Amino acid sequence: MQKSDIIVIGAGAAGMMCAWQAALRGRSVRVIEHTRKIGEKIRISGGGRSNFTNLYCSPDNFLSQNPHFCKSALRRFDQHDFIAMIEDHNIAYHEKAYDEKSGNQNARGQLFCDDSAQDIISMLRDGIENAGGVFQLETKVKNVEKSDEGYTLSTDKGDFACESLVIACGGLSIPKIGASNFGYELAKTFCLNIIAPRAGLVPLTFDADLLAVTKELSGVSVDAHVSCGDGAFREGLLFTHRGLSGPSILQVSSYWREGETVCVNLAPEHDAFEMLKSARRDQPKKVLRTILSSILPARIATMVAGLSECDTRIADLSDKKLRTVADIINKWACKPNGSEGYRTAEVTLGGVNTDEISSKTFEAKKADGLYFIGEVLDVTGHLGGHNFQWAWSSGWCCGQVV
Repeated sequence: MQKSDIIVIGAGAAGMMCAWQAALRGRSVRVIEHTRKIGEKIRISGGGRSNFTNLYCSPDNFLSQNPHFCKSALRRFDQHDFIAMIEDHNIAYHEKAYDEKSGNQNARGQLFCDDSAQDIISMLRDGIENAGGVFQLETKVKNVEKSDEGYTLSTDKGDFACESLVIACGGLSIPKIGASNFGYELAKTFCLNIIAPRAGLVPLTFDADLLAVTKELSGVSVDAHVSCGDGAFREGLLFTHRGLSGPSILQVSSYWREGETVCVNLAPEHDAFEMLKSARRDQPKKVLRTILSSILPARIATMVAGLSECDTRIADLSDKKLRTVADIINKWACKPNGSEGYRTAEVTLGGVNTDEISSKTFEAKKADGLYFIGEVLDVTGHLGGHNFQWAWSSGWCCGQVV
């Protein structure tokens, strides 16, 4: 049986950060990963350049049943600390261009590697190995048991023992790169409660009736203000052959629940009713869809005209009918029938209940020496680098004490 001070299950962002920090403290560390590659979610993020953090990351950018849980870790190791870390390793980066005119505040502060996400993966891998840590790849954990000395793990590559065990195996999103429910099932064996997981930051889908209205719009994008429940975002919206996607939809999907309506303002820069009244006065002979094309992409203008059943000369439309058209533009209420699920979801909402975990050490309150960090916990960030920052923050804090 091979023994280590610490075993980290999961070679993702949180797991590798934790392993690196613990190894720097002189602890013997083994990182167990069931796939053959490390840092896959880092590698594929940001179009291969990794949106690794956000300049404006704060606790307000996170969802959890306990919104206060993330505050301690984000305060002790914030985005500026991680930026300093990559600067120390000479990793060049840039902020995503921000269009001031769009008013898209949620697009601000997103940082990407100039070259490749592999720069960050290499930093973490080299940091671990140079500090004496080891990787155990393509190793599936079959069973975990608590012992007097710590924890014993049975795997398909033999048995391993450790004083402290860190669970950093993420959630259910993007199964093609190895996502699984391992962390949740292990938490249950130690009597920890789980907040029901669901897909987050995911495209939303329409039923056949709604798709019949929007199918001609597949591939069309527009700047939009989208809201549902407590979530409201102004960013790009993309019509797809399944429903809606784009940053604004991914953001609001984390707030959407089945059966709820999503409200879309397709022209947030315009008061559509006032615009239509002015057009009726100044351009009375023009048909509605032509007028709408001045503020909307042509195909969306056609959809709005069709939905309103007012596609005629604008001079023939009463204020009541203009209001109907304006409400479709500024207050289009659509009811998704679901999402594309974990296959395309960027994150998993829910997870290990944070009431079960110390916000300072990330140790489970019911199991000494057992720690949970990263996405496996019920802490989910907005789009734009916040989820990676949670991984860095929770991993770093755990690595100081484990």
